[in-house]
Amino acid sequence: MSHDKEPTAQIDELLRIMAALRTPKTGCPWDLAQNFKTIAPYTIEEAYEVADAIEQGDMGALKEELGDLLLQVVYHARMAEEAGAFAFDDVVASIAAKMIRRHPHVFGSEAERSAGAQPGFWEQAKARERAEVEGADAKRESVLDGVPAGLPALTRAVKLQNKAARVGFDWPSLKPVFEKLREEMGELEEAVASDQGAENSAAIEEEFGDLLFVVANVARHLRLDPEATLRAASQKFVRRFQAVEQKLAADGRTPSQSNLAEMDKLWDQAKVDEKAESSAKDR
Repeated sequence: MSHDKEPTAQIDELLRIMAALRTPKTGCPWDLAQNFKTIAPYTIEEAYEVADAIEQGDMGALKEELGDLLLQVVYHARMAEEAGAFAFDDVVASIAAKMIRRHPHVFGSEAERSAGAQPGFWEQAKARERAEVEGADAKRESVLDGVPAGLPALTRAVKLQNKAARVGFDWPSLKPVFEKLREEMGELEEAVASDQGAENSAAIEEEFGDLLFVVANVARHLRLDPEATLRAASQKFVRRFQAVEQKLAADGRTPSQSNLAEMDKLWDQAKVDEKAESSAKDR
């Protein structure tokens, strides 16, 4: 680890670098051509790469990806400063104030600290802040407002369901959710069975979307992150399929030179080997 510079000095250096990149005539032509909309996809991508480094347990990659994500914050702040909207210091001050405001059990009065963290304290704090911003007489919009459309679809589904649940629009237990899941699966099967071209393809797409929405609701009731669990399942698929590839490669072949029956058998063996390896680690 390098501690040659204080954190503030390192941040200041990064801000100077970004300012130089965005300086007309002497800056980088590519950086100068960017705006909030063109940079936004990179911001999302970098957040995913942070999540991937965490999933891989690679601390070296995590350090690098966190740096890339920080650069995105600096980039947006620099463009905002150029537009006269706000600067990086304002971003830092805003989040610092928010963290203090939303953690009275840590930073509040002695009585607030003694009371500890109350259930739902974060959402209650957010609700108070919204009320202050909107004003007491502000026109009430939908309870579903505030969930960005650009979120991963499963994550957005859970957030929308959570908002609806807060006003009582929710199943009381997991059992009816499972019943709804079976219902949606049946409707999808019916749509597929009656496939009659482009018109029915739209129905299949709709039913499949309904099924995924209920799957997200199952995850919510189980207090699971559907994105994280799906990433883990995908990684497990990668791991096991690569094991199949390795077994075929040892025989001088590729998957395209094999067949489904053989690959299924190798897949099952990969599962057995994986479980045995996991058991050995637990001993």
